[in-house]
Amino acid sequence: MNDVLQQLTDIIQQRIEAGDSESSYVAKLHAAGLDKILQKVGEEATETIIAAKNAEQFSTNDKLVHETADLVFHTLVMLAALGVDFNAVLKELEQRFGTSGINEKQSRGKAKN
Repeated sequence: MNDVLQQLTDIIQQRIEAGDSESSYVAKLHAAGLDKILQKVGEEATETIIAAKNAEQFSTNDKLVHETADLVFHTLVMLAALGVDFNAVLKELEQRFGTSGINEKQSRGKAKN
């Protein structure tokens, strides 16, 4: 699974560096700036939530899978724009193995929900 994410991360970085906003959606989005990238992440998060509700109601996950892929993609673009290597996210997740979500949230001072 990490191979796909790594390949996608590499492609996103290449497109940002090439800067060809005429032929690359990633380059165009990057050129529009962080606010535009964050707007897209927010839109995709909302669409993912709606797709999840619809998946529950209509017993189909096709749209949920599609929208989640869009959310992951735009999240990777956001991380790349901020110079964050996705491996740092994977490392953070790996460090949480063996720790309950409740304990992990409490260690960060988060609410109990």
